[in-house]
Amino acid sequence: MRAQLVRPDPVLVQAVIAAALSFAHIHDLAAAAGQDGWKAWAYPISVDLLLVAAWRRLRSGNGVAAGWCWFLIALTASLGANIATAGLLDLGDVPDWLRVLVAGWPALAFLGGTLLAHTPEPEPPAPAGDERRPEGAPAAVPPPPLPAALVQHARKIAAEHQQRTGQPIDASALRARLGVPAPLAEAINRQL
Repeated sequence: MRAQLVRPDPVLVQAVIAAALSFAHIHDLAAAAGQDGWKAWAYPISVDLLLVAAWRRLRSGNGVAAGWCWFLIALTASLGANIATAGLLDLGDVPDWLRVLVAGWPALAFLGGTLLAHTPEPEPPAPAGDERRPEGAPAAVPPPPLPAALVQHARKIAAEHQQRTGQPIDASALRARLGVPAPLAEAINRQL
């Protein structure tokens, strides 16, 4: 039996080389903008991880607008660093506006990564007429019982309203008279 030769995938090799060069460019720009030591190494990781998180959101098919927004922000940061280090920028004299952008990047990347990771992805719509609960979804929790005194007071207000206007009271009028939040007024109105 012959041992199989390991052949590297040319696309994968190209991707690794491109990632390493981009990583180095982002590092060099961060270092030139005053971020020294470990901080300069953290910048390319931050940019690349935001790109990956945004791409993952895009591939999921949910939250596509947020995915595109953060993908374009991270791609702009990556391309900007690659272009800036191509000799168009004197890395010995980085302009103040670029220093500000580099210094502000961690907060922006943290916001983007947090929103991508912790914003719930919208549920796909249920087919029309499908009243079944999704697997694992909790049953609707019934509202807590309303205080009897509050319901009795609301009945009195509703009777006065009916006598004065000839119409049953609606939830918004009940809310105004009782001074309670709208959901509570709606719950009381359902019990009248």
